[in-house]
Amino acid sequence: MIRSSFSPPPWFVSEQPQPLILASASPRRAELLNQVGIRFLQEPVQVDEAWPQNLLPADAVRSLARRKASVAATRHPEAVILAADTAVFVDSQPLGKPADATEACEMLRRLSGRKHEVITGIAVVDTVSRLEISDSVLTEVWMREASDYEIAAYAQSSEPLDKAGAYGIQGVAAGFVTKICGCYSNVVGLPVSRVVAMLQLVAARRKE
Repeated sequence: MIRSSFSPPPWFVSEQPQPLILASASPRRAELLNQVGIRFLQEPVQVDEAWPQNLLPADAVRSLARRKASVAATRHPEAVILAADTAVFVDSQPLGKPADATEACEMLRRLSGRKHEVITGIAVVDTVSRLEISDSVLTEVWMREASDYEIAAYAQSSEPLDKAGAYGIQGVAAGFVTKICGCYSNVVGLPVSRVVAMLQLVAARRKE
């Protein structure tokens, strides 16, 4: 259980629905939930993350998040499951996690000097009340023109390799970003305000 220093959080009139399972290995998602006082257990799942065909970007990431939540729900019959999938899009084409520094350089060159979109699909499943909610959140991000040296030096660090689009806005790559429009935490990997609202719906359903 990861605990917040703020207890209790202000999001719930009585208690936060428990247990909450974060079906993700992402340390960034864990940090964001901890930051806003959400209590959870982090238990990643392994699923087929093949990109859904013939779906709009927002529908595709939402579909992947639901896929993860569904697998986790089979393992936890009396829990609330939270799953997410984040992708970076340029010209409606997804950029996943780079396999190596060379691929990271290629992705960063595509992002350099232009706008791209970060979309996170979220799925919440309450196996107690049978409530299932899914949504997607989009944030626009602008990057300045970066030199070949900057891109290569950043790509050689460990930061880009486990991140969609080959960068982390909360890290060194903040030096590339000139502007965002939308939710900042969404770019990090989880739109926490939307997650809080979804968990509030679960809390309300459990009281019915």
